[in-house]
Amino acid sequence: MRKKGFTLIELLVVISVIGLLAALIMVNFNAARERARDVQRKSDLDQVKKALRMYYNDNNLYPINGSLVWGNPFQSADGNMIYMKLLPQDPANQGAAPTYQYTQRSDGQDFCLWATLENKSDADIVNSQARCSSCGVNENDYVVCAD
Repeated sequence: MRKKGFTLIELLVVISVIGLLAALIMVNFNAARERARDVQRKSDLDQVKKALRMYYNDNNLYPINGSLVWGNPFQSADGNMIYMKLLPQDPANQGAAPTYQYTQRSDGQDFCLWATLENKSDADIVNSQARCSSCGVNENDYVVCAD
């Protein structure tokens, strides 16, 4: 009479298949999380661009370099006008060193705003750099400018 059950080889094969499937799922899950953070970065920069345009309408120039502090309010010098309650921070680096960058250009008549995306093959990188070619950013940076 033969014992019922699985052999050691059968168990190892099943465990290997489960491990392989788990690894594939984790890779896809991490890639989806990276794309979601990139979408958040693009949205953040678009919102900051709108706030910068409101600032420009009030002051006839964009803020000077170093005046945008990520994670803090963006307001007029006298504090009477709030353009953004909080300037956003990079979704992957909350509370860490800022990864969003801002530079005033052309004597306050233009600006460059950029962030490095995790998905290096994102088509929006090339398109944004073509629109803002004078910003001179790194090849993996998504750029927003005054247009």
